[in-house]
Amino acid sequence: MEDLVELSERLGVEFGDYSLLSRALTHRSYLNENPGSMFEDNERLEFLGDAVIDFIVAGYLYHRFPEMDEGELTALRAALVRAETLAQFARAVDLGRYLRLGYGEEESGGRDRTPLLCATFEAVIGAIYLDRGLERARPIVEAHIRPMLEQIRAGSLHKDAKSEFQVWAQARFNRTPHYRVVDSEGPDHAKTFTVRVMVGEETWGEGRGRSKQVAAQAAAAEAMARVEAMPEE
Repeated sequence: MEDLVELSERLGVEFGDYSLLSRALTHRSYLNENPGSMFEDNERLEFLGDAVIDFIVAGYLYHRFPEMDEGELTALRAALVRAETLAQFARAVDLGRYLRLGYGEEESGGRDRTPLLCATFEAVIGAIYLDRGLERARPIVEAHIRPMLEQIRAGSLHKDAKSEFQVWAQARFNRTPHYRVVDSEGPDHAKTFTVRVMVGEETWGEGRGRSKQVAAQAAAAEAMARVEAMPEE
């Protein structure tokens, strides 16, 4: 209970029902190794939190950028809700420290794995939504996305990297890049995909995301970073 109160203070919210926060921190690996446990895993809360975060981010962007078109709003939202970004939010409040994990998951570095941290952040937001409502969840999410949004816009991290890399690859090699899903993990409702972008048989970038499209954009962004670091000929 002391850990739950400590985390709630880090989050800036006082829970009425701390069992919700406890559930949000319980990974299924813990239950697999403790079948008689009274705890529930966090996957249902993760599902809910994912939708809550999407809604809050979309509303924030809609009001923050009244003249921005739908395409760029969508790109910004994708950059803000991708697995890597949400995992950064989780690290900012040290969520990994409070996770309830199975021994095997912990030994394999689960407390700092991006997909696991992303899922836990979503579950915690789901718990806050159930316990305190949307108006209490909203400022917590917005406090994280404001500074991240500035980083994303400053680095143009939301731009269409796939189109940029395709133009470059066709000019350089006269070939169109192709994208390959090389891994997926997590439950069906919240999978994280790993995608590689290749020109011919050479891999130019790899990215992860909560959808194949987002992962492909991340892979293309990595490829463009590699291109930009190449010496001029």
